Amino acid sequence: MPEAMAACRSARRLRAGGALAAFVPRSWARAATGAALALALALGPPFERPSGAMFGAGRGGWIASAHAAAGVAADAPGMAPPGDALPGFHSPPPEPNYASGTTAGGAIRREPARMPFYVATRGTTTIYLLGTLHVGDPYDFPPNQPFRQPILAALNASPTLALELSPDELLVSQDDVSKYGVCRSPCLPRMLPTSLWQRLVARMRGNPEALAEIRRMRPWLASMLVETYDSLSAGLQTEYGTEAQLQNVFLKLKGRKVVGLETLAEQMRAFTGLTLAQQREMLAQDVAQTPRQSVADVEALVRLWRIGDADAIAAWETARTERLAHNRRVAASIDNRVLYERNRRFVTRMLQIAAPNRPLFVAIGALHLGGPRGVLALLRQRGFTVEPG
Repeated sequence: MPEAMAACRSARRLRAGGALAAFVPRSWARAATGAALALALALGPPFERPSGAMFGAGRGGWIASAHAAAGVAADAPGMAPPGDALPGFHSPPPEPNYASGTTAGGAIRREPARMPFYVATRGTTTIYLLGTLHVGDPYDFPPNQPFRQPILAALNASPTLALELSPDELLVSQDDVSKYGVCRSPCLPRMLPTSLWQRLVARMRGNPEALAEIRRMRPWLASMLVETYDSLSAGLQTEYGTEAQLQNVFLKLKGRKVVGLETLAEQMRAFTGLTLAQQREMLAQDVAQTPRQSVADVEALVRLWRIGDADAIAAWETARTERLAHNRRVAASIDNRVLYERNRRFVTRMLQIAAPNRPLFVAIGALHLGGPRGVLALLRQRGFTVEPG
């Protein structure tokens, strides 16, 4: 959602070739963690979906849409609400907004959400860190001041904004997702134990179009799609993901650049390299609850994000994983691969980019920040003083 010219350019690039870019992050929760892995699901054969549709998904935490991840403005002409593009999913009416409890036409916040925001300093090197949600609620971003003044001041002082993936990487991701996440024939029923497949079918009851899509996905990608429905059902919108709102502010400043902390190939490997047992565990956690219970978890995460305590968010996600895990050893191995290994990579790249007297602004999924193996702890281990901003 950068300024209008960049938005139009991004939209044209997304439409080129007629393919649909659908960014499927893993997880509003674990990686709301932030994954903005924002994988792109290519919707050519076998899906034959009209151009312009999009997915957003993620329990690991990333629901980044073609709007948000690619930097397309929320109000870009001709962009349809993402929910209606999902098979069998129809967006909630403009009101109410279920995540905030407000109505779209009603009162909005006088002040923006607090959000997890921290300042890390070592000598003359400064890194600002903001924990993001890849989908969000317009309630949290007042039009005249979408972020608190300390966050706006940090953006203004930073020549570089570092996201999980650069916008250019996101634009070329659809082929890889199609190659590694989609089968030519219905493969998912064969890859799952009968009991898990039956639970998934029951979870998608009343949504045959979505189930038809899921049949052709590998378990890790099917898991993301299930999570997408939960987040959209909670009333969240991809246009109001934190990264999208940040870019809308940051790219209006002159002489600024947006970079990625990992490459698309690195982020893809976090998921495509999962064993079948790990993929099954991901999906089993997604169908362990009713849709209403999953929506309640989404809403709980949003409330914690509004408070802005990264350690509280990390503790909540740890407890949630322990509650839903079928095999705790396998569940822990998934977190190590999609969260903790990436945290270490993020910190390494931050230190390569940051320079004395040139502040770096970092925006990554909120679940990457807190906890004993989070980014904040890793920076402290490297001699940084880290304080709430």
